[in-house]
This record gives sequence, C-alpha cells and structure tokens, in this order.
Amino acid sequence: MKTFVLIPGPWMGAWAWEPVARRLRGLGHHALPVTLPGLSSADTDVSNVGLETHVETVLSLLEARDLHDVIVVGHSYSGIVAGQVADRAFDRVAQTVFVEGFLPHDGKSMLHAFPERQHAAELRLIADNNGRWPAPDAQIVAEGQGLSLRQARRLTERFVGHPGRTIAEPAVLTRPLAHQRATYVVCAKEHFDGSVSEDVRAMRGLPNWRFETLDTGHWPMISTPGRLAGLLHRVAADR
Repeated sequence: MKTFVLIPGPWMGAWAWEPVARRLRGLGHHALPVTLPGLSSADTDVSNVGLETHVETVLSLLEARDLHDVIVVGHSYSGIVAGQVADRAFDRVAQTVFVEGFLPHDGKSMLHAFPERQHAAELRLIADNNGRWPAPDAQIVAEGQGLSLRQARRLTERFVGHPGRTIAEPAVLTRPLAHQRATYVVCAKEHFDGSVSEDVRAMRGLPNWRFETLDTGHWPMISTPGRLAGLLHRVAADR
C-alpha cells in the first residue's frame, strides 16, 4: 500500500483525479487529490497566487499529515509543482510521476517551453483576463485526444481560469532533476509525430527514470482512468 498525492493540471481541481483516486483506493492505496490555490473558484483573487504558493501548498500537506514514502503525481503544468516538491521534500517523496508533465528547470518557467511568440501571446492573454490563464474550449480539448465531445464539454464546464503567475514564474531546484527517482507517462495521442520534448527525451536511459506509454490523449484521468490507475499501481509495486 502506497500514498499517492495527485496534483491536477491547469484549470482543474481535485475533482479531476477522483476517477483515478477511487480506483487506487480500491487497490488498497491511499489517494489524496489536491486542489491548488486559485483553482476552486473563478471568483477568487489570484493576484497573490504564484508558483511558490502551489509548491508550498503540497509541501504543507505532506508535513501536516506527516506523510513519508509518498508518490507525488503531477499532470501537465503540475509536473513543475511535483518536481519541486520532490526536490525539497526528498525525505518524504519516494518517487515523482509526471503524467504528460512539464519538467521543472531551475530558473525557467513553464512558458519557457513555448516558442517565443506564443510565450508573449500567453502573457498578454493572462494580462487581459485579470491574471488568469484562460481555459481552452471543448472542441480544442477533444481534438485528437481520445475524448468524445460530450466528455470534453463535461470537462471544460468545470475548468477555472488558471492563476497566470504560476506558469510565468521560474522554478527553483536545489539539485539536478535527473537525480530524482521518477516515472514519465507519455500519452501517445498527444504526440502526433511520435516525439516528446527535448528535455523529456534527455531523461531516457537514466537508471532512476522509467518511461511508460498510454494510448490516449492529454487527459488520461478522464479518458482512461482505469488504465492510468493500473499504471500507477504497477509503479508503486515496482519500487
């Protein structure tokens, strides 16, 4: 039995992980989905919510519950959060799992992974939306990602604009990311040409990193929760 801390990707709260959490609990694990600050309501003032706020929220959870030997799972944006949590709480975190996650790099933000023109465009969008990064619509979410339009609509109806500072502020790491014990989950439908980003590819072959693939799109906790829970169960068993 392991404890999983499940951190949702952008625009989502703990609710997004519940289909996976239920299955993990059924397999005998503890599963703790997290709603990060600024993502419980679209009405919340997010002017003081930065990347450090999100990292500290998860660290505080680990400390408050005195959790050890934890598997921290970060989806998409929250890979940056999960990686920093594992870096700072190395005595509590046994492994990091990046589910189609952005990787944290010291001194760089999530937006650094975007082309320069898109980086600038996203910053303008955030400025024009009261400090929130606006969510995509259902058509964009569904396209090529293993979701029906109905599933995508149900998902996007619950989306909340993401606190913009969190994707624009740089990560802080105290040791190389390559030193973490980690699993990277590639969602195949997200990669139309079969390739992953250069920084993710650089981790292949490291003895303390493993790679897994799911034949689904960017939202596996919605499109294939059973397979994702099964994969996480195997990760825990193989430790």
